[in-house]
Amino acid sequence: MAEEEVNISSSEIVSAPIRRVLLISAGASHSVALLSGNFVCSWGRGEDGQLGHGDAEDRLFPTQLSALDGHEIVSVTCGADHTIAFSESSMQVYSWGWGDFGRLGHGNSSDLFTPQPIKALQGLRIKQIACGDSHCLAVTMEGEVQRCIFTLTLTSRDISPRFQLFCWGRNQNGQLGLGTTEDSPLPQKIDAFQGISVKLVAAGAEHTAAVTEDGQLYGWGWGRYGNLGLGDRNDRLVPQKVSSVEAEKMVLVACGWRHTISVSSSGGLYTYGWSKYGQLGHGDFEDHLIPHRLEALRENFISQISGGWRHTMALTSDGKLYGWGWNKFGQVGVGDNVDHCSPAQKVVQISCGWRHTLAFTERQNVFSWGRGTNGQLGHGESVDRNIPKMIESLSADGSSGQQIESSKLDPSTGKALVSPIERYAVVPDDNVQGQTVATVKGNGSEASVPQGDVKRVRL
Repeated sequence: MAEEEVNISSSEIVSAPIRRVLLISAGASHSVALLSGNFVCSWGRGEDGQLGHGDAEDRLFPTQLSALDGHEIVSVTCGADHTIAFSESSMQVYSWGWGDFGRLGHGNSSDLFTPQPIKALQGLRIKQIACGDSHCLAVTMEGEVQRCIFTLTLTSRDISPRFQLFCWGRNQNGQLGLGTTEDSPLPQKIDAFQGISVKLVAAGAEHTAAVTEDGQLYGWGWGRYGNLGLGDRNDRLVPQKVSSVEAEKMVLVACGWRHTISVSSSGGLYTYGWSKYGQLGHGDFEDHLIPHRLEALRENFISQISGGWRHTMALTSDGKLYGWGWNKFGQVGVGDNVDHCSPAQKVVQISCGWRHTLAFTERQNVFSWGRGTNGQLGHGESVDRNIPKMIESLSADGSSGQQIESSKLDPSTGKALVSPIERYAVVPDDNVQGQTVATVKGNGSEASVPQGDVKRVRL
């Protein structure tokens, strides 16, 4: 029998009410959005279950994640090939997608194609969740607080909460901050922050950065490119304070694949780490081992930052968007495939994937650009774009009436999951500059994993 398309009934098309986009997040090749009414949709590559629709299919348009209906989700975060969501009302964290190295937090390495609750985090108040390539962290709160997700608002009767940091997943270079290199398939508390309130945490490929409530910047994990900001190329198994910016109090931090971005209380932008593709923005291709202020944006007050695989985006307080770094697929969004630092239209939120970028504007419109081979741009096609294009089904100015398909599948289609063995090959190790890496090249991409990591790679 010929393969049939999944039939979506009219009752499964969301056309009213019009939903407002609240959060966007980009993974390696997939995208997720949270809309008003606790409505979650995802699109792009689905091969590892990272879309949460119960199958391994790509989605070219934003598709309602039906499995989370009724769970009152208030935040969504993409890892490279997995996704995490949080329900404030039930104080429950959900995860799904690629499960290798325990990155989903369920105590095993199984892939999940629909959201499942992380039991070890049940009942904890979550302030923020960060996902890297294969590890995750969560900032939790203790004390009486009132609706504290991303924006902390305390009333006079509240007591000051204490923030703690939990971690889980891959730990081959100490990126979990536990003092070992053992993976952790279940969330563990980072003892190094005992008595220290963590404000914000960020995760890269194999490194982690954090900002504390008193403005101190920390780094740990893989440090080969200076991406920890500690003045050398050494790994750190526990969090270390970045002393070179003590004169400035930091308020934001973000990680690219192997570079780090931070913002001071005065709005200054600092970058450090890997710069082979100009992703640090300093006008050269030299690695920087300590944070350096970005002179090109010195006159701007930076309000938001995001790091991609090899590119960086920054948003100013007056809504101007700047991008720089690797632009092979147009992910910087300035109309060509050359590195740039150029403003776009007024934006209120940004998120970088590995090779694509999402932006949400003041006019309630969502734009995407960059790599589109798996539909991660949400335009119903599989092509790259080097200038921003509106995702009409998520935008107030879109012409589609916000028709978003449901992920509920017709069981009569008989679609089955593709096993990991059939989807991936194990890449043999190769020694590069004294460090064991696994390398794959193809379709214009390159992936390397340090220290003998046996990694599945898409065929």
